[in-house]
Order: sequence, then structure tokens, then C-alpha cells
Amino acid sequence: MIRISRIFLFPLLFVAAPWLMFSQETTPKRNDRPQESASPAPSPRREEKKEPDATKYTYEFAQKDFVINHIVISHDALGRGKITFEKRDEPTPIVEPVELSTVALGRIFGLWTELRFLDSSENYQSSKNFAHLGTYKLGMDDGKRQRTAEFNWSDNKAAWTLANEYRRVSNQAILIFNLKLAREMQPLNAPSLLNEMDTYLKRDDLSDPQQLIPLLNELRVDEHIPLIARNQAERILKRIEK
Repeated sequence: MIRISRIFLFPLLFVAAPWLMFSQETTPKRNDRPQESASPAPSPRREEKKEPDATKYTYEFAQKDFVINHIVISHDALGRGKITFEKRDEPTPIVEPVELSTVALGRIFGLWTELRFLDSSENYQSSKNFAHLGTYKLGMDDGKRQRTAEFNWSDNKAAWTLANEYRRVSNQAILIFNLKLAREMQPLNAPSLLNEMDTYLKRDDLSDPQQLIPLLNELRVDEHIPLIARNQAERILKRIEK
């Protein structure tokens, strides 16, 4: 009887074994290591947006007996603006866009800063009077305060240098306008205008000659203007690029 029971129990154990093994495998393993909670994502920093500088700068020159008797330059803090100039005996002013180069703008803003223009009430007029050479006006408006200073000669070095910087801007802008006009309508004027450019360069009377390079590259191959003018443009270009 005992022998029969053992024989009977052996198959039962054999059948139950896989179930026991399956039960052990499916039992989830316990991980005693504590779960690390995810740290909250950092909130993005709020960037403070700076208001664009709305300051306006102006320069004006007037002398009724000069060929170009009235010039006004106005620009923003990026150096972008316009030049308006009038020629004697011509009733309609000419208005052209103007953009100061980074180099010229650095010099000009350095002088405005040195003058502390809006905080000052200084009269830049010298005791000497040279009204026959023309009158200059410098102006600034930052949206809250505005001021204009007028003089025909000044002992204040920064004010006088600033007026001369703007004069160089006007020289360059008017020269570019005249050269473009010559290419389109008066090609025979090109040689004399390039002579004028050469004289300005020798006297350091242009705002930034590097800005002339694209125009000179066009002029040196422009068959609408005389060959002498094309050769002049190439010589001037080589001098500027040295």
C-alpha cells in the first residue's frame, strides 16, 4: 500500500513543479532601493527686453552763398537716417538715405558722450565770429529731453570735431549722389567728380572711404563713363584697399 502511494505521488509532483517555478518567476522582485523623485524642471528665466534707443541726432549747416547752401543730417542710434541738401538756385531739396559706418558712428557717439550734450547748457560759440563760413547746429532728442546748440566757430574741441565729423558725412553722401547721377545722366562729369573724391581722400575729408569700395568697383568697369574715369576709379580703389 505504501509503495502504491509513492508511485502515485511522484507524477503529481512532476506536474506541479512547473507551476511552482512559474509562480516564482512571475513574482515581482522587490527593489529595496528608494525611488528617486524627478526634480522639477527649472522654470525658464524671464529675459528683460531692452527698449530700443529712440534717441534722434541732427546736424545742420547753412550758408546761403555756398553752392550747396543748406544741409541737414538726421539719424537714429544705429546710424540710419537721411541727408537733405539744397543747391543754390534750385528750389527743390534733395533727400537721400544715409547710413553711418560702424567706424564713423563710434567716433561720433564718442564725441556726443564727451559733450554730455543733454546735460549741458554750454554755449559752444567762440568769441570769434566766422558767420561768413556758415552756421552749424547740433541737436539731440531722446524722447524726454531735447536740445539744439548753434555756432559758427567753437573753442570747444569736442563740439568742433563733432561738427567736422558730420561735415565729412555730408561730403561723402553728396559725392556718392553726384557720381550715381553722372553714371545715369551726365557721364562726362565722372572724371571731375573722381578728382574731387581724390582731393577729399588726401585731406581726410570723407567719413569712411571703405564705404566707397562697392561704388568704385562698379565705376572701374562701367563703359558708360569715359575710360579716364574708369582708370581713376581703379587707382582710387587700390589706394583705399591698401
